Amino acid sequence: MNVFMKMWCRTYQFGFKIAMYFLPWRKAKTLVGENSLLLLPELIKSEGYDKVLIVTDKTLVKLGLINPLLEQLKKEQVEFVIYDETVPNPTIDNIMDAYKLYQEGNCQGVIAFGGGSPMDCAKGVAAKATRPKRDIAKMEGLLKVGKKTPPIFAIPTTAGTGSEVTLAAVITDSKKHHKLVINDPMLIPEYVVLDPVLTIGLPKHITATTGLDALTHAVEAFIGNTRTKDTKAQAIEATKLIFENIKKVYDNGEDIKARENMLIASNLAGKAFTRSYVGYVHSIAHTLGGQYKIPHGLANAIILPHILRWYGASAHKKLAVLGRAVGLSGENDEVISNKFIEEIEKLKKYCNIPDKFENVIKDEDILQMAEYSLKEANPLYPVPKLMGKNEMIDMYKHLKA
Repeated sequence: MNVFMKMWCRTYQFGFKIAMYFLPWRKAKTLVGENSLLLLPELIKSEGYDKVLIVTDKTLVKLGLINPLLEQLKKEQVEFVIYDETVPNPTIDNIMDAYKLYQEGNCQGVIAFGGGSPMDCAKGVAAKATRPKRDIAKMEGLLKVGKKTPPIFAIPTTAGTGSEVTLAAVITDSKKHHKLVINDPMLIPEYVVLDPVLTIGLPKHITATTGLDALTHAVEAFIGNTRTKDTKAQAIEATKLIFENIKKVYDNGEDIKARENMLIASNLAGKAFTRSYVGYVHSIAHTLGGQYKIPHGLANAIILPHILRWYGASAHKKLAVLGRAVGLSGENDEVISNKFIEEIEKLKKYCNIPDKFENVIKDEDILQMAEYSLKEANPLYPVPKLMGKNEMIDMYKHLKA
């Protein structure tokens, strides 16, 4: 990357850091604890909402995980319409189909029930309801919604995405095999439920990849150049909670306290990165998800240590802080930083997550994917060290098993 591009990126990031203090950040009303889900319908009714759209997926409906919510909504006489066609890496078509149900049902708000995909889809519906004449693709980027949306009630069933507190909605354009990111504080949900009961039945693999997804959020938020006093504290606490609990929930999915701690960690990491942003791990993961439908948490888990090693000395000091927070020691920041990366690699191995993308990345796709990743990341993401086109191409080649 040439010196002028570097200057532009850093100037843009500094300006955006200042602007972030003036954005209308929303603090969600949060219900935390075992069976806290059952308290939400009463809250919805007390706020004056009588009709809602529930955005979820078929697996959660089939498992019956959503049934207690539906029963309580009926008791509170809150009408609902269910959209359960959400796919992993939700598409523009998903949003438009769900939005049609929202309109037909004369809904007043949206309940997002599930992992990151239903969350993103629900946010997309809220954005479309706010800007009905604007194409979803035209809302890509920063502050393109710009008006108060219908209320979003977020109920995560995984401990990883942090989407219940973020300003981002990540949507796949199926025609272009490209993920677009809508960033606007208006998309931050107004109400959040962190109920560990909903995560007890998660398979081990999903538990692991979503947990490392949350770790990625915390780490990228912490090492970026636009962090604040609050986001530093949130990222450190999230990192500590994940290191203390991820093996517990991987080995024993019914450990309710560890499950709750992972939900809290994910929530804290989400708060951290929605203010301090992410980095190249995410821009590559989004691109791989759009191109090959790789689940976002898995992609982040695979990519994270490779990007951290690439940052080198530019990230040693900050990574060493995180290393000390989880109990690591050494003679200097570089040593502790490297130990911290090694601990992430050990977590990946413990959870049976591959080191790289075996038989996935195709040589003929690398150039376009590198361009997509850079378009998302530069100049917005306040990374410790900037990548240019050649470095991004080399990283894709490195990640190819």
